[in-house]
Amino acid sequence: MTWLLHYVDPLDLGFVAAVLTIAFNPFFWNVVARWEHRTRKLSHAFRSPHLACYSLGGVILLLNVLRSHCFTQAMLSQPKMEGLDNLTTYCLGLALLGVGTVFVLSSFFALGFTGTFLGDYFGILKEARVTTFPFSIVDNPMYWGSTANYLGWALMHASPTGLLLTVVVALVYVVAILYEEPFTAEIYRQKPGKSHRRR
Repeated sequence: MTWLLHYVDPLDLGFVAAVLTIAFNPFFWNVVARWEHRTRKLSHAFRSPHLACYSLGGVILLLNVLRSHCFTQAMLSQPKMEGLDNLTTYCLGLALLGVGTVFVLSSFFALGFTGTFLGDYFGILKEARVTTFPFSIVDNPMYWGSTANYLGWALMHASPTGLLLTVVVALVYVVAILYEEPFTAEIYRQKPGKSHRRR
């Protein structure tokens, strides 16, 4: 890890901002969604669980735009690695970006907006488990597709900072999965015959 410090300044404000936005996003949507599941305050405020879910989804999308902006700015503000700055690495990054985008978009189309953005916490439950692509290949394809996007973006920029931030993204998603899945399973356990995969 010592070599990494030649390329990455962890005290740089841009790097810190990127780490904070990466960590904050899943924390925010899990806290809000569990609060909603417990109190139904958002559904009451918007007079509709669907409208409340759409609103939270909109906020999550904006937070993800901010996260990606901070990620990119952190990369651009720190040095490239010469060993990564070549056509082969760029093409590998582009391929990962393509695969990640396919996973993210196909997950969204398979789940729909409310299925993607925590609709089950709003009482909007899927009738059956989603088993179509990409869920037939990997669990949580939205999360791993997003991680592949960041990894590809980092390689395309030959950025050790981007690679390190991608590790942070993956670790945060692992924690989010461990935190979310038992709670979501319990929601569906209370609704016999209904289960699904999410993200």
